[in-house]
Amino acid sequence: MMSGGFLYPPTLPDTDAGILFIETSGCLPMCGHGTIGLVTFGLEHGLLTPRTSGKLKLEVPAGIIDITYTEDNGRVRSVAIRNVPAYVAATDIKIDVPGLGSLTVDVAYGGNFYAIVEPQGAYEGLDQLGARRILELSPLVRERMREAVSPVHPLDSRIQGVSHVLWVDKGATATQSRNAVFYGDHAIDRSPCGTGTSARLAHLHHKGALKVGDTFTHESYIHSAFKGTVAEETTLGDYKAIVPVIEGSAVSTGFNTIWIDDEDRFCRGFQVS
Repeated sequence: MMSGGFLYPPTLPDTDAGILFIETSGCLPMCGHGTIGLVTFGLEHGLLTPRTSGKLKLEVPAGIIDITYTEDNGRVRSVAIRNVPAYVAATDIKIDVPGLGSLTVDVAYGGNFYAIVEPQGAYEGLDQLGARRILELSPLVRERMREAVSPVHPLDSRIQGVSHVLWVDKGATATQSRNAVFYGDHAIDRSPCGTGTSARLAHLHHKGALKVGDTFTHESYIHSAFKGTVAEETTLGDYKAIVPVIEGSAVSTGFNTIWIDDEDRFCRGFQVS
């Protein structure tokens, strides 16, 4: 499954543009890999014009994010996102999942709310489960978590509820980890996931495994990687939080032109549930 990003004119005087994120399950408060892709494509094809070379300030539903990027011969080589604050919303939530048994799960926010499942019990790691089982089990984990806990963003009540499941692979350390992020109805993120990496940084900081200035390499299911950094500590309402920075790269692969024809009875789209 792919994610989409729509560029809009900024609504604030000191921002360069606004982004709305969309995928098949609806709109997202924030999407890290989507931002990296959109910034890369937008700069390389003239859709974004920064006021300061190498920097952008963007509005997203979750808040304001700051971008730095590097270029070489007209190509964007890397994009770093100073993301919205990330925090741990709940810990040690006990759930029972058919096929896995009892699990203890934490919830962290990095632009979306993540149920973070670390290796335990019948879950020994990503390769032990495999992609098919992750797709089968993740909706059950998410359903059980939604029954057990209802996280709400302390400053924006529109952002609420566990939407993603982040499976931590075996052998994870404080400096490196592989993960698989389940989202939507039936998808595993092919990227390391920007908001998931942000949530994981907050999670590791909460556990005392990362401190300000520490970096963390986060790999996806297919071994692509983002670099995450705990930039600073902050607060989010009554919660202790961090400011995460996520760095990665993207490649433009093509154009797609979509027509809307008013004679098409489904021109505004449809949804089957």
